[in-house]
Amino acid sequence: MAGARGPRFPYVLLATWGLTRLLLLLFVFKVFVFPGPDVTSDVSVTYQNWYEVLRTGTFPLDDVTWQYPPAAALAILSPALLPFLAYTEAFLVLAFVADLIALALLLYAGLRPDRSLRGAWVWVVGVPLLGPTVYARYDVMVTAVAVAAVLAGVRHPKVMGILAAFGGLLKVWPLLLLVGTAGRKAGGRAWGSAAATAGGLALLFTVAMPGAFAFLTFQRDRGTEVESLGSLVFHIARHHGWQGEVLLNYGSVEFLGPYVDVVSTVALMLTGLAFGWLLLWRLCATRFLVHTAADAAFVAVLLFTTTSRVISPQYLVWLIGLAAACLVFRGSRMGLPAGMVVVASFFTVLEFPVYFGDVVASNGLGITLLVIRNGLLVAATVTAGVLLWRDTVSPAVPAPVARRTTPSGEESLAP
Repeated sequence: MAGARGPRFPYVLLATWGLTRLLLLLFVFKVFVFPGPDVTSDVSVTYQNWYEVLRTGTFPLDDVTWQYPPAAALAILSPALLPFLAYTEAFLVLAFVADLIALALLLYAGLRPDRSLRGAWVWVVGVPLLGPTVYARYDVMVTAVAVAAVLAGVRHPKVMGILAAFGGLLKVWPLLLLVGTAGRKAGGRAWGSAAATAGGLALLFTVAMPGAFAFLTFQRDRGTEVESLGSLVFHIARHHGWQGEVLLNYGSVEFLGPYVDVVSTVALMLTGLAFGWLLLWRLCATRFLVHTAADAAFVAVLLFTTTSRVISPQYLVWLIGLAAACLVFRGSRMGLPAGMVVVASFFTVLEFPVYFGDVVASNGLGITLLVIRNGLLVAATVTAGVLLWRDTVSPAVPAPVARRTTPSGEESLAP
């Protein structure tokens, strides 16, 4: 029971975070072996190779797997902050620190009056369900920035804009956080600071390091990644004579062959339709509450993720972080889609890395895991979109009119 001085300190939540993160560290440092392929190889091989190039003052211009905005260089170079550790160990420690920062932000916000610790619990429970992959990619660092941006937006729209722009130059999607900013004054501050920050940083990287925006042309010939929603077409088609193949392409395992370009085009069209719906929502929305910006950011990134040609496991870190930021606010209606995302995270670790061989083989187990995981993401996207629309666009239900009885026994409307 909460005392007169506020809620009790969440010792159980912190203990759960500590135990689950200790387990993650034991897995990524290979004290225990996690089932499936080694997820840390991206750090020890790919990231470290990029690090060696970036430290010379240029981007990896000859590597088509470099598909990230220029500020991603800061994440790849960040292990230099811990020179007493080897590159891989330093990166894993910094990913852990980013996880801790996100928790601290959610705790600080959740312990404030009229806020909730539901968000912190979503982060504590959801992240370890993804397994060691969460520390073996830099997405947890980006997500910490995004969580900070959403929580700052309530009182400090300029700070939100700065953080969203910085996050956008780390991995694009945090720019979607601005979609729900409301009011000419607050929204103008957020968008204005974002534009200034993005422009300044982009100019700085362009001048300082050659090839800052080469990544824009490196995804042109991508196929359909084997974990995406569109991939289910080919997983099933392989059992009916489809003559394509599964190859490591542009840094991920993709389907290549007949009709892949058609499915990829449809995925891009769906993304376009999703952003069209977002624009329609923004034009129709009339009620902006304290939690609306967080809810809208969650919906926007769900739409972006679910319709993507690539739904890599680390993408779920984004959704967990934004779901957690939503549920900090007591008025948020995103509890159900947030729960779907948490459950989808469990099925994500099953499809990668635990049973990734079955996914690549398109056998019954692999297809079943993808249908469940992607089905949950679709359901979460639709549910969250409907809830956002009802919360902000649908006509508000008028409060019931109170009636009182006069001394003569007649009813009249209460003033």
